[in-house]
Amino acid sequence: MTDAPAVAIVGMSGRFPGARDVAEFWTNLRDGVCSIADFGEEELLADGVPADELRHPGYVPSKGFLADADRFEHELFGFGAAEARALDPQLRQLLETAWSALEDAGHDPRAAPDRTGVYVGGEPSDHALAARLDPGLRARLGPMQVRMFTDREFMAGWLSYRLNLTGPSMTVQTACSTSLATVHVAVQALLLSECDLALAGGVSIDSPYKRGYLYEPGGIFSPDGRCRPFDEKAAGTVGGNGVGLVVLKRLEDALADGDPIHAVVRGTALSNDGAGRVGFTAPGVDGQTAAIVEAWAAAGLEPADARFLEAHGTGTDLGDRIEVAAAAAAFAGASGCAIGSVKSNVGHLNAAAGVTGLIKAALMLRHRTMVPTVNVTRPHPDLDLDSTPFHLLTTTTEWAPPAAGPRLAGVSSLGIGGTNVHVVLSEPPAPA
Repeated sequence: MTDAPAVAIVGMSGRFPGARDVAEFWTNLRDGVCSIADFGEEELLADGVPADELRHPGYVPSKGFLADADRFEHELFGFGAAEARALDPQLRQLLETAWSALEDAGHDPRAAPDRTGVYVGGEPSDHALAARLDPGLRARLGPMQVRMFTDREFMAGWLSYRLNLTGPSMTVQTACSTSLATVHVAVQALLLSECDLALAGGVSIDSPYKRGYLYEPGGIFSPDGRCRPFDEKAAGTVGGNGVGLVVLKRLEDALADGDPIHAVVRGTALSNDGAGRVGFTAPGVDGQTAAIVEAWAAAGLEPADARFLEAHGTGTDLGDRIEVAAAAAAFAGASGCAIGSVKSNVGHLNAAAGVTGLIKAALMLRHRTMVPTVNVTRPHPDLDLDSTPFHLLTTTTEWAPPAAGPRLAGVSSLGIGGTNVHVVLSEPPAPA
């Protein structure tokens, strides 16, 4: 194994469509469950969807819905009832998820280690907009206080303040690749000894209510409420809500302290496509390839040794074609590498998408089990997967050990605006 410095994932926590925690998430992944919800007309009307919008012929009543997204144990974190009502549901979920992630790492959330860093990101939300325009709320709390309770700019600061975390604290925003970018920044901070423990991840709750969307031909959203990455029937993505955080620690420290290790981050890299694409929202081949190659070089490993790639995989025509082309160039020389995307299970979780894919890949490595991409049957012919190192996974299978070294996986996340992130993972080391 490489001598390059590495970082252990010593804790994980998350809430996802159809899963109240990481254990339920793994069960759904292993069993090939699609957790995208389809809503009835009455429940959508009850949650405030206008009747004329709902009855539009292009309305798709589907979403990766996060149950109880607005619930919050506000007393645990020192908020009054009025403050809790103002607090963005994204921050509520981040606080509770940080608490459980620290517990999963074996720490008392009330007494986390010194120099614990926080690296998180989120989404614009309906709640934030409504709260800032609510004259009663502004009168009771004041405009600045309302902004601090609702603006994603303050997410990291609230976690550090309420959990007394004294390491670096920053909110990271790179659109859809936000939460994997937080992992990259946290790993670099650990390797530079800026902190000794780090919370990294993201949250996306555009609205805690049941919502669908209007399908537009030529747009990024699916016409039938299902996401089919790399499949012959792929026609777009589906939105979703969720939250995920990982607790990171230098591998040598984790081993010395006897910490539980879910997986090991061997290398990370971040790039931007620059002007090398057809438009601002379009992905680019060269930037994606560079991120993958640089991450594996940082790990001191060969991409050809990977056996699984958790792709960004939105199920859009342009996105899938460019991602496969970029990954095929980066993984040249590999063979028998499975490719998948968790968006088929839970939808596109935007700022939380990257960490959701990371948690999925870490679970696969820990359980030594390959899980399927759901809703797919055969690869899209335009992708020509047979001429690449990749194949689609459609069933749950044992992850056979390689001839030498540990099981290895890559995780990619791509943001509108061109920011690409890739993380190299290996399975946890065998107990001493």
